[in-house]
Amino acid sequence: MKTKTCLFTSVFLLLVFLSCGGGIPVSQIIQQQEAANWSPVSAGETTDTQSLLRTLDELAELERAGSWIQGLALTESSIRENAGDYAGAVAAAFKELSWAYGLGLIQKDDLKQGLLNLLTVKGEETVTSAANAILAFLNGQWKEAAEGLSLLFNELDEPDGFGRWMILVCALELSSGEQSVLEDRRTGAAYKSIRARYAQFPEYWYRGARAFSGAIAAEFAENCINTSPQGPFAKECRVILASHTGLRIEDGLSIRTKREIETVISQSINSGNPQILDSLMPLISLPDNPYTIYAVGALRALNSMPGFRDYFFGQAALARGRLAERLSYICRS
Repeated sequence: MKTKTCLFTSVFLLLVFLSCGGGIPVSQIIQQQEAANWSPVSAGETTDTQSLLRTLDELAELERAGSWIQGLALTESSIRENAGDYAGAVAAAFKELSWAYGLGLIQKDDLKQGLLNLLTVKGEETVTSAANAILAFLNGQWKEAAEGLSLLFNELDEPDGFGRWMILVCALELSSGEQSVLEDRRTGAAYKSIRARYAQFPEYWYRGARAFSGAIAAEFAENCINTSPQGPFAKECRVILASHTGLRIEDGLSIRTKREIETVISQSINSGNPQILDSLMPLISLPDNPYTIYAVGALRALNSMPGFRDYFFGQAALARGRLAERLSYICRS
């Protein structure tokens, strides 16, 4: 049986490293793991089920501590497969791909193709069931996904495991009119409680931004953007921020988070190139909102630096309307 099931890990490995132009080399993943002072099984330790489970616990703690590195979930997948947890192995491999997708390294079609590839692997019903349930999840078939995933992943095993995360996402997506207020609150609380393990995972923040409201939705949207500014979820999260601050939906394209603003300013200062600040001009031209106000204040602090004052005066001379007013304010001593 193991000979048959070991094929699906290889399928996912090939997909990750080939579909995104080669992906990240295996040697680099090993170097990352060595730099993190972690290896799947310590020297001299046997690979019995107990030691494999201890290794899985170590992996989970690394993720909760914010030490996730690319390739870690593939290692988890291999360990789970060796331990006989085939559903968990599929979920872990899908986690690696989901992380890559959220970071903009692969396309959504690559995710689907990887799961479809698993359906061609014969001999292990659990692998097929997991692939079908995750495909339903990927296609937004939340009821079907929740039913399939709930049969495969037990909350008592790992309350913040990836399978449980998918189940919670299904519940969040079904929350409008599908659940009672009490169930909604329980689901929301459970989702927020696992954030430590998914702090670097863009889709965790994206799903929360969609499901929650007010300041909590804005916080989740900001974190999603910060983890992957150019990723597939960033655009919708910018729209969520625009809505939260009373701006038009189309203004969301110009929204930049505080971290993004600081990054652009740091790059500009470190390179001595004020032109890098051009990317912040659409944000500066928006109606009053916390992100524009923060950017204006941060840029004004650069006014005394050589080269930057001339840059701001030049921009102000060319600008019109609200942008001109903001730049004139920035230019004031």
